[in-house]
Amino acid sequence: MTRPSVAILSREYPPEVYGGAGVHVEYLTRELGALTEVRVHCFGAPRSLPEVARAYRPADGLEGSLPHLAALQTLSVDLRMAAGVEGAALVHSHTWYANFAGHLAKLMYGVPHVMTSHSLEPLRPWKAEQLGGGYAVSRFIEKTAIESADAVIAVSSGMKRDILTVYPGVEPARVHVIHNGIDLAEYRRDPGREALTRRGIDPSLPYVVFVGRITRQKGVVHLLEAARHFTPGVPLVLCAGAPDTPEIAREVRARVDELRRERSVVWLEEMLPRREVVQILSHARVFVCPSVYEPFGIVNLEAMACGLPVVASAVGGIPEIVVEGETGYLVPLASGRADGEPDEPGAFARALSERVNRVVEAPELARRLGEAGRRRVEAHFAWSAIAAKTLELYEALIPG
Repeated sequence: MTRPSVAILSREYPPEVYGGAGVHVEYLTRELGALTEVRVHCFGAPRSLPEVARAYRPADGLEGSLPHLAALQTLSVDLRMAAGVEGAALVHSHTWYANFAGHLAKLMYGVPHVMTSHSLEPLRPWKAEQLGGGYAVSRFIEKTAIESADAVIAVSSGMKRDILTVYPGVEPARVHVIHNGIDLAEYRRDPGREALTRRGIDPSLPYVVFVGRITRQKGVVHLLEAARHFTPGVPLVLCAGAPDTPEIAREVRARVDELRRERSVVWLEEMLPRREVVQILSHARVFVCPSVYEPFGIVNLEAMACGLPVVASAVGGIPEIVVEGETGYLVPLASGRADGEPDEPGAFARALSERVNRVVEAPELARRLGEAGRRRVEAHFAWSAIAAKTLELYEALIPG
């Protein structure tokens, strides 16, 4: 069989990766490249291997930092991207930033359009703080693409349910669940401690770690409240940067300053090299994921692959990763609010702290949960299997 030529469309691609969708694209394309012909089309500066990845800049005349200009810059990149994918047998877009390019390619060239839904814009209303009027644009693009794509990949069963609820016009048969994955060789327990020494982390203490962006979605403010109730003497390590807005940046900084009056907090705001993140995960006692919205939660896989127990909110796709009482603990998040925030934030924070303390105070329990987490990741989330499932979907869509 002739290997189909596939165009992967994404805002993020190394070295410009800042979120889970970018990690997904990086590893998926690497594995797909061993199975078929793949070329990435992405945003940003020219990449070192243009035959592997072609990058696009916004059109001239749209410079500026206003939110609506950011949305228009995205659309201008999508126009250029759509022109650049001509000749591909199939286009596969990731996130609203690239979905419009995929939709245009489908219309212009008559090729199948696959889109992976990493999140849903209507379920992220706090993005209006960041994008202003551009949020309406992002919702329009997502709706247009998801309702007309030949296939939609949901990164979890929870995500598929959300898609069919938010977009009832999408036929259930067009939505395929293919999980995110993990590089099992890159993410594994690292006995080295150079990163801890460099970053001022005391490995002799059973510290709690969080890795993620500073955004409403990730629930950082709830973690900082929960940390007030951690077992005395237990430090918190925050690998957290890239705040969505100046407002949330100020709020988190104020809460960290307040928490530092009570306990040790190591806040690493810059994007850390992957090797350092792996070492920091490897020596922690427990990983916490307090997200209020998480279609999958790839960072939980990264922690589990490093042998770390996980305490996480039971939202979105997280219960498909973390097994209650076996690889960690799930914290219910009751919410009737449009923004997904807990109805009782204080109770949610206390529940997080209770489960964290349960692990922190029992080293043998932490070891058992961590080992089970590594086994689960090895059994279910290897990128090679995920790439094979993705290619199978491509081949079912590409005409004979």
